[in-house]
Amino acid sequence: MAEVSDAVLTRVDQDLNESLERLFAFLRIPSISAQPDHAQACRLAAQWLCTELSALGFDATIRETPGHPMVVGHDRPEEAQGLHVLFYGHYDVQPTDPLSLWKSDPFAPSLVTGPDGRQVIVARGASDDKGQLMTFIEACRAWRAVHGTLPVRVSVLIEGEEESGGANLMPFLKANADELEADVALICDTGMPDRRTPAITTSLRGLVGEEVTIECATHDLHSGMFGNAARNPIELLCQALGSVRDSEGRVTLPGFYDGVIVPSDSVRDQWRAIFPDDSLTLGPVGLSRAAGEAGFTAVEQIWARPSYEINGISGGYEGDGFKTVLPAKAMAKVSFRLVPGQDPEAVRAAFRAHVRNAMPDDARVTFSEHGASSGFAVPENGPLLKTALDALGKEWGVPAVSIGCGGSIPVVAEVKEALDMDSLLIGFAQDDDRIHSPNEQYGVESFHKGIRSWVRILSAFSQL
Repeated sequence: MAEVSDAVLTRVDQDLNESLERLFAFLRIPSISAQPDHAQACRLAAQWLCTELSALGFDATIRETPGHPMVVGHDRPEEAQGLHVLFYGHYDVQPTDPLSLWKSDPFAPSLVTGPDGRQVIVARGASDDKGQLMTFIEACRAWRAVHGTLPVRVSVLIEGEEESGGANLMPFLKANADELEADVALICDTGMPDRRTPAITTSLRGLVGEEVTIECATHDLHSGMFGNAARNPIELLCQALGSVRDSEGRVTLPGFYDGVIVPSDSVRDQWRAIFPDDSLTLGPVGLSRAAGEAGFTAVEQIWARPSYEINGISGGYEGDGFKTVLPAKAMAKVSFRLVPGQDPEAVRAAFRAHVRNAMPDDARVTFSEHGASSGFAVPENGPLLKTALDALGKEWGVPAVSIGCGGSIPVVAEVKEALDMDSLLIGFAQDDDRIHSPNEQYGVESFHKGIRSWVRILSAFSQL
């Protein structure tokens, strides 16, 4: 397959301008899934993709859901053998507010050259996720043009509600599990740790969200009349939340670290080579020193360690000026980011028990849950992972690395649960792509080499 791959790569280079034109046409569609007045635009985006996939020889259809439609396409001829991949992306985009901060129309894509000579595509959805998903489609287009067929069996699933909760994805996966069965899912909604190092995201953190409310007196009190004598729920809340971490940054909940595995030395060495100093991770946000667990770098804490964060706290008088009030109620929103091996419900139960045990007489505590998901990890010795890493390294001229992600990508867990399928998360976004923000961008190099990377990966997969 090597000579075919070289020919396909040449075709990618020759057709780059046409590939950009197609991406621009896609970006002009204002497919904002969260806003009802853009529902027709979301359908138009689905139809555009269906037409493109059909032209490439896919058996492509639009599938209705209670929300925005899905696009499903298959190129898996009966006589074909070998690996079968399911590629996932999403055609919907974030709202554009505030429009006043955009330097150009968010749905009039443009090429902009920065001070360093780097060209970027500026438009809403350029990076998240239209530019990313089009790297795969354009790779399939180049394979078709040169070889007439794709090197492996390919199915495509593109949804239209990722940016607005994705409520209909899991029911759709479960209802169509037999049709969507494949050997591995390929998900492009991720990025690179820097401009030159390609990467596969092999771990994601899960999430437990909790809202806690503490109530004491029947109403707000005058602090001069009742101070000291009456319980202060803000004080109780701060004490309870503050004691969840110790002085070394570790979470004190019983069993919290059960099942947590420290990454191998080889993986940690790769990460330290990319981020030799915490300032590279924290400097861009005005910080300099990691605040979490002792013994771990900032990037290790984000990618591979569980976290506890207070996301918001309120109670008492919060307006302008000063008011000597003793509040009757205090509330906080708290989240735990979990790594593989942790049980979300066990963490939730331990947190609730910790807060309840900290409450004295006259204090009542209630909780509201806000989601729970487990962490995700790809086995370090998986054959598909090694093959894909090698292919990426050949394209970028730098050894590809396995990285983590501090956040959650729900589709990974949903694909595992509904289809019993592992995922490879391969994307080419950069930290400065400004996804979800005004002036979103995607590097032309990310787009071009992203297409070439998928060509190499598909070629390598065909030899397994």
